[in-house]
Amino acid sequence: MKLIQSHAVKTHIISGFLGAGKTTLLQHLLAQKPEGETWAVLMNEFGQIGVDQKLLPQQQGYEVKELLGGCLCCTSQLPMQIALSRLIQETQPDRLFIEPTGLGHPAQLLEQLTEPHWQSLIEMRALVTVVDGSRLHDAEWTAQHLYQDQLKAAQIVVVSHQDAMNEKDQLALNRLKQEYLAYVQHWLTSNHGQLELQAVDLPYVGVERKIQPLIQIQKTLAAGQAQPEIKQLPYHYVESAQGYTVAGWKFSKRWQFDFYDLLDVLCELTDWVRIKAIFHTNQGWMSFNFNPEQLNYKSGAENIDNRIEIITQHERDWADVEEAILKCRIDTLEKTQ
Repeated sequence: MKLIQSHAVKTHIISGFLGAGKTTLLQHLLAQKPEGETWAVLMNEFGQIGVDQKLLPQQQGYEVKELLGGCLCCTSQLPMQIALSRLIQETQPDRLFIEPTGLGHPAQLLEQLTEPHWQSLIEMRALVTVVDGSRLHDAEWTAQHLYQDQLKAAQIVVVSHQDAMNEKDQLALNRLKQEYLAYVQHWLTSNHGQLELQAVDLPYVGVERKIQPLIQIQKTLAAGQAQPEIKQLPYHYVESAQGYTVAGWKFSKRWQFDFYDLLDVLCELTDWVRIKAIFHTNQGWMSFNFNPEQLNYKSGAENIDNRIEIITQHERDWADVEEAILKCRIDTLEKTQ
């Protein structure tokens, strides 16, 4: 089916955890549509019965479509591609909003929509994630991996329910701003979803991410040899954005590390802005959250893997860091492979 759209459509992804206020924000953004323009919305409901569509404008100049049953971020790309292609072809919109389910991983959707075959059809704008400011004090809520994934994918974070925030929420927000300084470019606040479109109508700026084999494995490859495609743990990755470099490693959850040796390695690192890690140690599962003011660590729940991220503003060779971390491993290769 050939598309006849004559210009790339400005496209916004409005993501956010369950109940954060995505639809309320979307209502207020849609109310700012200039007369004579046509705007379109593609909404994703995880269940089979659509509700949110009924909350959005139905008058002339708006086209709202729902994709039901599953998450368009995570499931097969084909239903989303078909729905989006038809919406663009049939509506010829001047602006498009996509609201994934609150259970979705927006980075996966963004990865799909920035592929080359969409570039002539879509002009991607900054990805927006909405968070409920009144729940920021709830550590169990904000510690969820899905919540963190949505924040990490965001170029703009809109903090909703500002009027209901208490002192603990504000302190938690300040910590979040430090924690995600390498990712989030703009933090905005909103009461009852009220926000000017121009505040979120910014160009999409991608994060350059390279997933690679462990550095010690890379050193075994011959000069000029292509690096193998990484499909499973362990691996090393490097991301660059806003003048920051994020170096990370993920290892199998079955790998076990000596806690005190690992703590020594992390405490001896220099020239970093932030260190976050979760490790399976001989003292149990431990999480580390280091910033220049505090070096915090505590026991935690079992994680899906061992992981560490180091944020810095300095270029460096990460081989020595990886070597030091791997020397802290205490399980045998035969036992854990």
